[in-house]
This record gives sequence, C-alpha cells and structure tokens, in this order.
Amino acid sequence: MAYKLIYATEAKPGVIVLIDQIPCMVKSNNLSKTGKHGHVKCRIEALGLKDNKKRVFLKGGHEKLEAPRIDKNKGQILSIQGETISLMDLRNFETIEIDLPEELKEKIHEEEQIEYWTIEGKNILRKKI
Repeated sequence: MAYKLIYATEAKPGVIVLIDQIPCMVKSNNLSKTGKHGHVKCRIEALGLKDNKKRVFLKGGHEKLEAPRIDKNKGQILSIQGETISLMDLRNFETIEIDLPEELKEKIHEEEQIEYWTIEGKNILRKKI
C-alpha cells in the first residue's frame, strides 16, 4: 500500500516511486507538451532499488504515481554469510537478515555500521556509514 500519491510532474530526481510494485528511484523526468490543448507528457527514467534495473515509462502529467513510505535506519553488521548479512538495529537492538548487494560486497565488513531502508516491509541495504 502506498504512503502517498504524487502527480507524474512531481516525480523529480531522487524521489522514490513504485513501478510494477517495485520501489525505484527517479533519475530523470522529461516533460513535453503536445500542443495547444494537449496534456503534459512525462518520460520518467528510474532505477530499481533491489535489482538496479533501469525502467523507462511514459505517463500523463495529471496521472498519479504511488510513493512508498521509507524508514531510514542504522544498524551494525554482526556477521556476513555469503549473500546475506545479519545486522543489529541500533535503535531497538533487533536482529535482521538482509540480502547483500553486489556493489557493496567488497566495501563492508563485520562490526561496521550501515544504513538500511525499510520500504513496503522489505529491508534494503543502502550504504556504509
């Protein structure tokens, strides 16, 4: 379920929207007007947060997109087991299992602090602090 709805013209770079129920970060939004009485068209390029796939789609400027609720949290890595890491949330000391992204494999190590996001009930590892 979306946290809020935004118009396609409000999808600026850096905004996170749901595309086919996948959270994606908008990289660009090109607006074009078709004519005297035409509606604004938006060509939106977005990058999937889980799979890093580029998605390009067209929407009318008056159409709405779903913007999910994002909780940004900090955690400490307890252990790394192949493709998953076990971390402790620094706010409530809960232990969480998260998939390790390919681009962060060489950069993070045990006992380091990281930032992770909770989007639509799914945890995504974002960066090393």
